[in-house]
Amino acid sequence: MRWISNVRLPRSRRCSHGSQQRWRVAVDGDGVIAAVEPIAAGSTAAGENWDGDWLSPAGVDLQINGGLGLAFPELTPGNLPRLLELLELLWRDGVEAICPTLVTCGVDPLREALAVLEQAREQHQPGRCQLLGAHLEGPFLAPERRGAHPEHHLCAPSLEALERRIGGFEDQIDLVTLAPELEGAGPVIERLRELGIVVCLGHSAASEGQAEEAFNAGVGMLTHTFNAMADMHRRAPGPVAAACLRGDVALGLIADGVHVAPTMAVLLQRLAPEQMVLVSDALAPYGLGEGRHRWDDRVLLVEDGSCRLEDGTLAGVTLPLLEGVKRMARWGAAPERAIAAATVLPRQVLGDGRSVEEMLVGTPLGEALRWSPDARELHWRRPA
Repeated sequence: MRWISNVRLPRSRRCSHGSQQRWRVAVDGDGVIAAVEPIAAGSTAAGENWDGDWLSPAGVDLQINGGLGLAFPELTPGNLPRLLELLELLWRDGVEAICPTLVTCGVDPLREALAVLEQAREQHQPGRCQLLGAHLEGPFLAPERRGAHPEHHLCAPSLEALERRIGGFEDQIDLVTLAPELEGAGPVIERLRELGIVVCLGHSAASEGQAEEAFNAGVGMLTHTFNAMADMHRRAPGPVAAACLRGDVALGLIADGVHVAPTMAVLLQRLAPEQMVLVSDALAPYGLGEGRHRWDDRVLLVEDGSCRLEDGTLAGVTLPLLEGVKRMARWGAAPERAIAAATVLPRQVLGDGRSVEEMLVGTPLGEALRWSPDARELHWRRPA
């Protein structure tokens, strides 16, 4: 048995107690983590000394729209080889699993994309990111908050419209983003919760009161918090404040410094550390160079990792998920919280109630992540 000592684990709790707790990790002869044990304060433990580096599970991205030129809503069977290549890239970028996000599109393309994703899941193998259930971002969105979503594909929420889109694929969808204030949204939310699907508020004009009603009905997450929804205003708190006040609604956040200012990103995590979940919101040009790229029948302009339409509408990013962790730490967030927001909390959103220690036990050490601090920078690597 190999022992690693002086290890820290990612934490998201409000209380700082335990954030400096050190652990020792047992790795068996097959390279699998067999135990994660606390080290008593003031004591020493034999083994390889990690000098306080953090050990975490790999990343889980709940919102990613494509990469290597592929947009998930446009997938066809001929794209399968490139899709598998993208999953290998994501693995190299420290991401263990994703919820492939399908933005608002036509019914037939949506269903074809879901079928291709099903084929890709059947071809999973080591060294590839795992495809979890899809994240449908739309089409039940508020037109005035649609952002880059094509207006002609938006749809009023109804059970019939939902069935046309997901009938037969119900067990392959993990999240759905909608505007809960729209007429007809209530029965759709109820049906999605019956199916065990996480319902997210996004691209929504909901007020604080409407958001609170939605949370009471089972909406459990905000999609890209602060974007495509009302801001927190002193006289109109909006859905972000309503979610923070409850404490049980996840707050998806794009930490590129453009969608949300660094100060607001760090402030949100300090306000709601157990709720904030980092997402990449990466688009089709992820893994490619900057410049002009196609997105459906439109052009995306990529500069410094941010994507905009030609009219200036912010559309997404091309940055890896774990870049958001590094930026949060650089901006002043507690490293253990920044790490947890991309590795531990996304799993909890999807129903994994285990502790960090329990998540790590049974994981091959080489599939976990080791995080090392350098001044205010964080660096990660797969431990050997």
